[in-house]
Amino acid sequence: MNDSTITLPWLVIRQDDNGNRYRVGRYATRAEAQKIADSLDSRGHRQLYWVERIGQNGAETAN
Repeated sequence: MNDSTITLPWLVIRQDDNGNRYRVGRYATRAEAQKIADSLDSRGHRQLYWVERIGQNGAETAN
């Protein structure tokens, strides 16, 4: 695990209408990540946005 994983453990993930998933950004707090996800989601596109936390082993965990 590197320093950015420790300091920016919250991810915003986007899934497009074809099922492709992309990391939108990494954030220090869940609240910050959720604010970004909500802002993007409110634009009315068909993409889905959600927040995940990177686990201690570097794996992504759904939240």
